[in-house]
Order: sequence, then structure tokens, then C-alpha cells
Amino acid sequence: MSTSKTALIIGASRGLGLGLAKQLLADGWDVTATVRDPQKADALKALGPVQIEKLDMDDQQAVIALSQRLKAKTFDLLFVNAGVKGPANQEPGHATLAEVGQLFFTNAVAPINLAQRFVGQIRPDTGVLAFMSSILGSVTIPDGSDLALYKASKAALNSMTNSFVTQLGDQKLTVLSLHPGWVKTDMGGENAHIDVPTSVRGLIDQVNAYSGKGGHHFVDYKGETIAW
Repeated sequence: MSTSKTALIIGASRGLGLGLAKQLLADGWDVTATVRDPQKADALKALGPVQIEKLDMDDQQAVIALSQRLKAKTFDLLFVNAGVKGPANQEPGHATLAEVGQLFFTNAVAPINLAQRFVGQIRPDTGVLAFMSSILGSVTIPDGSDLALYKASKAALNSMTNSFVTQLGDQKLTVLSLHPGWVKTDMGGENAHIDVPTSVRGLIDQVNAYSGKGGHHFVDYKGETIAW
């Protein structure tokens, strides 16, 4: 019987999600990862023994179908990484109803919907539920005003996560809202401060450090607490 820890990564075709899958595999974890389009998952497939599942997180029926396919699995880590940046111009007067609705649904509502569906499969006592948040989701830190809509969507994710944790009742679960740092990805851009391997090593270190502690924590990849 395998004693490997098991992880489910939501959104792993590129960037941080791909990096998380690569590092967890290197650390000896058993990894299941989702992508919206399996035809564009060559980099993920090249990592080796990853169970790849198709999922559009915004599609409720697809989330239900995935939970049925994976119902026999118990996960030590569920990491919801999928998210979008939103419209290029984030001035509220320039954004359409459709753009704002898509941004908030994908970044704040869909992750919690998925977590509710899978929470019963997270390993009791030691399992970790992690959401890829951002320091921009802090309402007390003024950074990122040029990304006002994205910033608000991450604050909404943190708020939705808080409500979700409150509704768990007596179930002891460790929930992390994680800031990966400013990372050189398609979203972060080439001017970012750190590379993907540095970020994901730190993020996984926090998952390991907080395992079994319980509660909801907003921390960055270095383990520093972020103000809500």
C-alpha cells in the first residue's frame, strides 16, 4: 500500500499550478491535476506520473462529474490555483458587466463551490485546503490600485473562504489563503521578483508547516502573515 501523500491541484497546465505539480512530484507526492484543455497540457504530461483530469472550474456540472470520478480518493492537499486576471483596463468605468461577473465568479465563487464539493475528501486532522490568493486581496494594504478589479476579486475570495470555514462547524480543517509572491508567470510578467520554483517551494513549505494546525491563515510563500 502506498504511503505517498496525495494532492489535487486545480489549474495546473502552466505557471504556478504546473510548478506545484512538478515540485510535489519531486517531493514524492501522488499528484492529480486538472486542466481546462487536455490538448494544451503537454508540459504537465511531460512531468511524469500525474493523473490529469479535465475541468472548467466555472462549470458546476463538470465539478460534480470530477468529484464522482475521484470519489475514492482522499487528499492530503487540495490546492485551488485556477484564476484569471480580468480585463486589461481595470478602471471600473471601463469594465463590462460580463467581464466583472466572469472575474468574480472564477476567482471567488467557483473556488469555494469546488471546495464545498471536495471538503469531505480532505484527510481528517492533517489535510490542508489551500487557495491561491494574493497580497492584493488584503483590504488594509493599498498596493495594486492599477489592478483594482483583480484586487477586489481576491479580497472577495478571502471573504468567501472565511464564510466557508465558519460553516464547517466542528470539522477541523487547515485552510490557507496563500500569496505566492510576485512571480514571473504569464500573469506576473517578466518584471516580477521571483521565479516559479522559488515560489512553489515556499508555498509547499507552508502547506507542510501548517498541516494539522487547523484554522484559516493568510500567509505568503515565506510564511509571513498578511493582514486581512
